[in-house]
Amino acid sequence: MTIASPGAQPAPAEGGESKGSVAVERSKEAGVTATRPVAVVTGASAGVGRATARELARRGFDVALLARGTAGLAAAAAEVEAEGARALTVAADVASFDDVDGAADRVERELGPIEVWVNDAMTTVFAPLDDLRPDDFRRAVEVTFLGQVWGTKAALARMRRRDRGVVVNVGSALAFIGIPLQSAYCASKFACRGFFEATRAELLHERSHVRLSMVHLPAVNTPQFEWCRTVFSRHPQPVAPIYQPEVCARAIADSCQSAKREKVLGVWNKLLVTVARAAPGLGNQFAALGAWDEQLDFRALSPERRDNLYDPADGDHDYGTHGSFDGRAKGFLTPSFLVTLPKAGRELVQALASTAREKLAAGRRELVDSTKGA
Repeated sequence: MTIASPGAQPAPAEGGESKGSVAVERSKEAGVTATRPVAVVTGASAGVGRATARELARRGFDVALLARGTAGLAAAAAEVEAEGARALTVAADVASFDDVDGAADRVERELGPIEVWVNDAMTTVFAPLDDLRPDDFRRAVEVTFLGQVWGTKAALARMRRRDRGVVVNVGSALAFIGIPLQSAYCASKFACRGFFEATRAELLHERSHVRLSMVHLPAVNTPQFEWCRTVFSRHPQPVAPIYQPEVCARAIADSCQSAKREKVLGVWNKLLVTVARAAPGLGNQFAALGAWDEQLDFRALSPERRDNLYDPADGDHDYGTHGSFDGRAKGFLTPSFLVTLPKAGRELVQALASTAREKLAAGRRELVDSTKGA
């Protein structure tokens, strides 16, 4: 950890304090001389977490970076420090509450009171359920779902007693619509939504000034596709449209400062979430038609490829912020995505027809069952 010059304050959370001396008071609480507020980011060694740490540093925060990969953490910390902020790296497995809670203690001891906590860590396994080992499913859920639970719990234990702070949990369109090959990840993100709703209701019940927000991301060009576990011989890829991590980082940092309840990022994402909420059966049928092959690139997997399910892939090698899809990561207006819209339209029509048939068949079965009961 190195110490850089102090910077600006973030905007106070809705309903929170607005005092010019708050930063100095916070520093005195922790016995440190910093005048910048402190943020914690999990999954900070690569991808969205790393971009978020850098963005928060740019906006005036000192940043604690939590992840397992020491090489990635060191490189991410250097980027934070380049923005004039202090960086503290903590090697921690978010699936372990003891790791997360111990990290929070260390952050408050070395940087100061935690004002913002971003839960971004995740992992996944690309596999149909039949090919998914129970231990692998459990591990993906422990990191992606319980990692958010433990991070939120650790943050709230410290924020509640000061009655201030913001926790931002990173969600996904796949918290609303399930797709094939992602049962562990989708289950985790659906669970994250339920946890978010319940915990936020508790804070409202307590009339707490601590705020809980959730940002649902689209497909993002991150190194997760270079190191997630897969049972396929083809390279995993995000389902278009694909965005760069910095776009997501700005949205997350905005939520850290505005404490807005929920944000869905991306035009296509918003459409999918709307469909999933209004007609979940249609969402299932649509995902069944195209989402399987769209997650598999034409490239073959390298025999030297390492996955990060149980051990960090970036322990001795820094993967950076971006994955290998820079040329296709321009969001909704990416030409390679726009040319797929006619196909998506045809699949939507097929999905509508399949949904109608499904409902009709279910109605007939109910009629037959009621007739037999009479």
